[in-house]
Amino acid sequence: MSEEAFEVDRFLALVAAAQGRDIRLTSIQAGLLVAAELGITRDSRAFARKLGIAHSLVLRELNVLAEREGVLQIVKRDLRTMRVHYTLPPRGEV
Repeated sequence: MSEEAFEVDRFLALVAAAQGRDIRLTSIQAGLLVAAELGITRDSRAFARKLGIAHSLVLRELNVLAEREGVLQIVKRDLRTMRVHYTLPPRGEV
């Protein structure tokens, strides 16, 4: 198994585990959280490009997560590109 395939499998396993801990999470939402936790990406456009999905879908799911208290924090919005930068709250903060 190549290193890249291993990383993809690991990412997908972590996404599934996140969904197992919180059944309200969609696959995209869980992916956003895992990507931020692993430092893979912390902005909507980069996430959409890496996963090959529409940026508009990522934005919709990111906004749903942002409405849930303590899940993630929007740190910057670029109105020109619609890119949204986000981060996870510090551990223990809710």
